[in-house]
Amino acid sequence: MNQAIYKSIKTLPPFDGTVIKIQQICCDENSNIKDLVDVIKTDPMLTANILRSANSPLYGFSREITDINRAVMLFGLATIRGFALCGAIKKTFSIDLSPYKISSEAFLNMATAQNALIFNWYGSVNRELLKVLSPASFMMEVGKIIVAKELIEHEKDASFKDALKNISSPNDLSELEIKMVGISNEEIAAKIFEQWNLETELVEAILYSSNPDDAPEYIKECAIALKIVKSAINVFGQLTDENLESTLTLLDTYGFEQAKFIDAVKKVKG
Repeated sequence: MNQAIYKSIKTLPPFDGTVIKIQQICCDENSNIKDLVDVIKTDPMLTANILRSANSPLYGFSREITDINRAVMLFGLATIRGFALCGAIKKTFSIDLSPYKISSEAFLNMATAQNALIFNWYGSVNRELLKVLSPASFMMEVGKIIVAKELIEHEKDASFKDALKNISSPNDLSELEIKMVGISNEEIAAKIFEQWNLETELVEAILYSSNPDDAPEYIKECAIALKIVKSAINVFGQLTDENLESTLTLLDTYGFEQAKFIDAVKKVKG
């Protein structure tokens, strides 16, 4: 199945015009919020999604936001880029996550919740790293779409579901994906990013998010942060007591203070 997966990735269509323009603006140090807003306004669906998210309790903004300019300023370039990439995923893929026992809507909501958690947490830890963490958090589970497709096409989805009953952690899930299709979600997501010519930092942050100790030093903190977010919010549950207990242990292991993370959890939980 490995070759079929690589073929699926190689045949992915390029980004549409709006996403390409947003990519260019977000990667240009001389760009500004107005440039970004002007592009967003040409895409009614993206505009509506950003405003809907800005008024979601997940992000914890205190007032109703009806102006896209205000929403973009609150989110910042990196998170808006994440919204655009997430929109590209919805347009590009036919999403059937039934092997993972979740609906396509639940999967997309999970990605938004993961982003909201990293946004609220790292906004008070190291806001500069959000330029990598925000888009990466939206996209780090995208490989599951292709894993699920391969499982269904090769009639291995039933055995995959059975195996899911015996695991409860993202790392164990990555091992199951490798066992069943020869490659993990993280590896596939990284390959997709490479296919779309996204920055190496994004590729490697996701690639090493299951095993951040192996990551190059320059991206290790981002890989650790993504691992922690995946521990708290994943296909097995979102911010459950069990998830949070293991996540707090990870925070201690990697030397993070718990208080800022717990504050972020409270915001996401509303």
